[in-house]
Amino acid sequence: MSRTVQIETEDFPAIVYRVMGNEASDKVVVLVHGFPDDGNAWIAAGEQLAKDFLVLIPDITGSGASELKNEAVSIEELSRSVAAILDNRQIPAAVLAGHSMGGYVLLALAANNPGKFKGLSLVHSSAYADTEEKKETRRKSIALIRKGGKEAFVKQMVPGLFSEWSKINRPEVIEREIQRGLQLKEESMISFYNAMINRPDRTEVLANAVFPVQWIAGMQDNAVPYRVSLTQAALSDVSFVSVYDNCGHMSMAEKTGSLVADLKEFIIYCYNQ
Repeated sequence: MSRTVQIETEDFPAIVYRVMGNEASDKVVVLVHGFPDDGNAWIAAGEQLAKDFLVLIPDITGSGASELKNEAVSIEELSRSVAAILDNRQIPAAVLAGHSMGGYVLLALAANNPGKFKGLSLVHSSAYADTEEKKETRRKSIALIRKGGKEAFVKQMVPGLFSEWSKINRPEVIEREIQRGLQLKEESMISFYNAMINRPDRTEVLANAVFPVQWIAGMQDNAVPYRVSLTQAALSDVSFVSVYDNCGHMSMAEKTGSLVADLKEFIIYCYNQ
């Protein structure tokens, strides 16, 4: 069973999130999507996790049905929208999982509100700031989008998030992701890319973490190479690491079963501490 909830705060005109599973459960997991997605990216995994946990899946502010108050948004502001969901439901702490940009959002939340975490799962994400090369690539993409090239950008970017195996054997999954990316507004794309460019290094969050940290990586991930994840995993006192073969940057679509199994193991561990 799933339902959609919308809340409003002084800072956010509309925050929309999905509720799945037993709403009386004290074991809560929040699944935060990446770019250029919305909460639908997590639905397949969320439905399976909802058999055992209360699952909350937000549309990050500016994506899906959630609205941006202004275009000059920061990763820190986006993290406060996730905190607003927990506060709305009176959940003091949960296991939070973030894919790619969603992981950046959760690292910002952990930097400012570590007490909200039972555990942090970073799914194809990184605590490092963008390199200058990456920043310049994002700026070029922003320029393309501003010139009306959103469709060309999405159709070029999204296939690169998947492994060669997926491109050959599951082209329909990639096409579905392209169509979802095309739903994201141009202004949100630009806002999110600027927010990612300006985000700081968050490795101190890992070094100081008083909660377990999980790393999900793909052997064929070109956006966040698995070796980058392995290097950062050593920073935390308690780290869970999973690396999937025939998987790029999109394990929610490419390796759903493996991802769900690893998330379930991690969530149970976090709540048994």
